[in-house]
Amino acid sequence: MALASPIRTASVVALAALVVCLAVPAAAAGNKTGQVTVFWGRNKDEGTLREACDSGLYTMVIMSFLDVYGQGRYHLDLSGHPLAGIGTDIKHCQYKGVPVSLSVGGFGSGYSLPSEQAAFDLFDHLWNAYFGGRKPGVRRPFGDAWLDGVDLFLERGTAADRYDVLALELAKHNIRGGPGKPLHLTATPRCAFPPAGYLKRAVDTGIFERVHVRIYDDPDCEAYWHLRWDEWTAAYPATRFYVGMTASEMTHGWVHPKNVYYDAAPWAQRADNYGGFMIWDRYYDKLSNYTSIVKYYA
Repeated sequence: MALASPIRTASVVALAALVVCLAVPAAAAGNKTGQVTVFWGRNKDEGTLREACDSGLYTMVIMSFLDVYGQGRYHLDLSGHPLAGIGTDIKHCQYKGVPVSLSVGGFGSGYSLPSEQAAFDLFDHLWNAYFGGRKPGVRRPFGDAWLDGVDLFLERGTAADRYDVLALELAKHNIRGGPGKPLHLTATPRCAFPPAGYLKRAVDTGIFERVHVRIYDDPDCEAYWHLRWDEWTAAYPATRFYVGMTASEMTHGWVHPKNVYYDAAPWAQRADNYGGFMIWDRYYDKLSNYTSIVKYYA
């Protein structure tokens, strides 16, 4: 595990000082919701799921990723986190009022959904392995714990992919199992608009609860994310939109907390369907304390 450098340590201290320098402000007051979603599962050194929920920083946690599907094979990649105990952690988070979702896709090349049948098969796997179903031969990695939602994090795809069919199947089962518990259906695209056709067809169904628009790690987005944000929020008025930001200042498109306060939050909150912030990811957030600063502006 890499040790924090003196430069990084000084940077963290400087960021923390912003909490003192910037009062929770009128400039970022707007249409605030206080909602902060974080991605968990990309680095074993980020700590447990329970620790993330107990931090008090997040209102939702998305585990990532189910990174292989579509060819009759399924693979869950949680970066070396032991599966034992995660089911208990999920229940703990839910008890504290923090829903836990699973993101499908990711940065690899092992997934596709090239037909309606492939979409039905993925739904069947998700429902029986992570939600309210039971099926012989389908392993439940988290035991009897039921997740709260599914997120689409799609870095690749083709025109043939049928994520719209998957979304509609999930919507048909939109009761998590307990009375009145919804299955949260979300997507986490890059900020380009319109999105790639395979994702657009899914979001066009109108059944996505929220979309996390990533404004980082994309040179084409950095200068124009305000325009793209307005296009996204106008196109899908029934969907809640979250500003997706990175907690690592080493990542292209990192937004300094001061600029979250003066620019990102006020601009995003102009939209009636603003939802909150999405933070990538728990590992970098734990190193930088980013959310502990910017959550006051969400």
